[in-house]
Amino acid sequence: MRLSIPEHKKFVHEVVVPIRWGDMDAMGHVNNTIYFRYMEIVRLDWLLSLGRGAAPQGQGPVIVNAFCNFHQELRHPGDVRVRMYVANPGRSSFETYYALSRVDDPDALYASGGAKTVWIDHGLRKSVPLPEELRRLVGEGDDTPAP
Repeated sequence: MRLSIPEHKKFVHEVVVPIRWGDMDAMGHVNNTIYFRYMEIVRLDWLLSLGRGAAPQGQGPVIVNAFCNFHQELRHPGDVRVRMYVANPGRSSFETYYALSRVDDPDALYASGGAKTVWIDHGLRKSVPLPEELRRLVGEGDDTPAP
């Protein structure tokens, strides 16, 4: 499968993550759970770049569902390029989408996935409105990936 920009999504961030030997399972390829870790790495890096990281005593993001489609096996050694897209800001949530490719095979899609992120007040344990600047960021702009 070739890498393509998802429809109606806005590109927001990209991270390159090394494939560690310990990411592999007994079958000799990256374990399926690690793909979710790669998606988490780019999501947290993006939020931290916005000054909106995890805040266990305040407000912040939680994932309420996540999925991953495995298109090709990832194997050690190598580096994974994880591109993150956002869409559909709501009152307290937005959607994320991820495209995983290898740095040495940039046009091939190895996995794609997504998650719904909800903004919550950790103390109250309930959703709260998205910060306005985050809602604007998720809702505006184009979906062109960084060069």
